[in-house]
Amino acid sequence: MIRATSFAGKSVAVFGLGASGTATVRALLAGGATVAAWDDSDASRTAAIDDGVPIFDLTTAQWSQFSSLILAPGVSLTHPEPHWTVAKAKAAGVEIIGDIEIFARERALASPDAPFIAITGTNGKSTTTALVAHILRHAGYDVQMGGNIGRAILTLDAPAPGRFHVVEMSSYQIDLTPTLDATVGVQLNVTPDHLDRHGTIENYAGVKERLVAGARIACVSIDDDMSFEMLKRKTQTGRACAMSARQAIAPGYCLLGSEIVCANREGVAVKLGNLAGLRTLRGSHNAQNAIAAVAAVRECLHELGKSSDIDWQGALASFPGLPHRLEEIGRIGRVIFVNDSKATNADSTEKALLAFPSDVYWIVGGKPKVGGIESLRAYFPGIRSAYLIGAATDEFSKTLDGDVAIVECGTLEVAVVKAAADAAVNTAAEPVVLLSPACASFDQFKNFEVRGEAFRAAVTALPDFAARGRA
Repeated sequence: MIRATSFAGKSVAVFGLGASGTATVRALLAGGATVAAWDDSDASRTAAIDDGVPIFDLTTAQWSQFSSLILAPGVSLTHPEPHWTVAKAKAAGVEIIGDIEIFARERALASPDAPFIAITGTNGKSTTTALVAHILRHAGYDVQMGGNIGRAILTLDAPAPGRFHVVEMSSYQIDLTPTLDATVGVQLNVTPDHLDRHGTIENYAGVKERLVAGARIACVSIDDDMSFEMLKRKTQTGRACAMSARQAIAPGYCLLGSEIVCANREGVAVKLGNLAGLRTLRGSHNAQNAIAAVAAVRECLHELGKSSDIDWQGALASFPGLPHRLEEIGRIGRVIFVNDSKATNADSTEKALLAFPSDVYWIVGGKPKVGGIESLRAYFPGIRSAYLIGAATDEFSKTLDGDVAIVECGTLEVAVVKAAADAAVNTAAEPVVLLSPACASFDQFKNFEVRGEAFRAAVTALPDFAARGRA
């Protein structure tokens, strides 16, 4: 655990008592602060009390006593309107920050040069973060990974000169981290997302850019216009390197064929690993993730004066991938089974259909998002059959009718059995049963993780299933 010593002797309000909130309370108490913790949910407060967290009703508090409000990242800061705690804190002149800001302050006090790699972007953050951590561990380094993936950041070991912190950051978390100063900041992409939180895509991108602006070195994709503009602005004020999965660039990191290369201004390229045949890094979106991970590690090692002559290919080839993200869980004969339950909208499912362009037996459905799957029409020719589940069945059936064979299944378990049977008679080299729902899970499952585990259970129960192993 990271002790919040920078808050010693201060009175601090904490709102939001999920995993990161309770970790924050413990870190503050261990650092010598007085803490008033609260949550709007009765169930969350009860769980926190059972977990030993001191509760104080912030609705009746004198806010002038607090030095800071530590806000859970999911709580509204500005849009559609500020949460009531935000309004009270602002009225009392109390700073509003998040748990990663506490980490940043502790790092600045104890070990300001400790390596810190922060990753953001609309898509691919989790895979890139996990891959950065994996490459560093493969090279023998002490690595702590957390933030928006895995563990709450304050549960990690404290910053130290030889210890790398690899942290995924959502726009919500960046918004609450005013002194963010990563050794390397990675910006992957910008597409419309979380506009209910930020108001406009320009505001959303502006928050993302804070990570780029604060980093000693920024690794920024040029594959979308907003990220490219971030790169241009960063080069005027600090150090940055460009990345692209779509075109050859010099200087910068890019893909030549299937080879990740870093080219200098003269176009001389250093090969840093080949993605051909790497099943956990399929698709153009994962090429972007891999380029970013390699760039982040290499630039960080250079900044620290360490050798970047590491086994890049071995690290990439041994990456196990992440559960529920194009996760190949096994096969029956030639048929492979892929768990992409994390694909909760059409944009995410598009990545899966690009990775598997033909002979797809597609399990799709759940609680539909606005727009449904109409945007995926260009990929329908590669789909042999669609197995519809959940609340989206009627809507998706109308969209697919006449273009894709439809099997209305109702439940995921029925869909797995029917898709597996149909794929088994396909004579292609590698038919794929693909769970990529393009929908939220909440009509039938608590979350996408539970849905993905239900898919795994149904598949492993099939006769002759051979597991590939899991991340």
